[in-house]
Amino acid sequence: MGTVLITGANRGIGLEMAKQYADNGWDVIGTAREPNKAEELNAIANAKTMQLDAADDASVANFTSEIGDQPIDLYINNAGIYGPQEFDRDGWLELLNVNVVAPVKLANALKDNVAKSDGKKMVVISSQVGSIAENESGDMMYYRTSKAAVNQAWKSLSNQWKDDGLTLTMMHPGWVQTDMGGPNADLTPQESVSGMRQVIENLDHSQTGAFHDYSGREIPW
Repeated sequence: MGTVLITGANRGIGLEMAKQYADNGWDVIGTAREPNKAEELNAIANAKTMQLDAADDASVANFTSEIGDQPIDLYINNAGIYGPQEFDRDGWLELLNVNVVAPVKLANALKDNVAKSDGKKMVVISSQVGSIAENESGDMMYYRTSKAAVNQAWKSLSNQWKDDGLTLTMMHPGWVQTDMGGPNADLTPQESVSGMRQVIENLDHSQTGAFHDYSGREIPW
């Protein structure tokens, strides 16, 4: 097993990840912007809740200072937002800050922690809608741009850090019954996370930079 760090672990997919990894014997670090309100995360055995707003540089600095030089076998950037549905310059920029800039900032801040671990894996929760090849509807344009951008950023990091032994991947969790996905979505959080965990576990370094869904299908760019 080892240590897994999950951002946005206070609800939805992130919370289910924290539960499943903890149940499987991992030491879990789960982040939340307001840890005192993360009741379900705080109740998980083997889980440590830490404060983090990954879109705020001061919060990232405080967080990484607390982490210190602790090895992190698996870093999962799950935190993200949906953003505006109509043109809103400030809302679009906030979306890009949270969904693209923040994961890259944190990946850079945690690189040494992951590199000194046995697992050496970094995962960003992306979305199939970030695929340009599979965009046939044109809806969710602003959210799509954020996921396409984080895919490109993660792909770049995978190449930059390949010689360091780090394995990076982008994961599409499927359409999941969360606050964002809604009650009519195809998958429960349990189904989505179980699938993603299996894909992540089976990743080897030759696959760094790949874009998969929860079933293991490789998604075209």
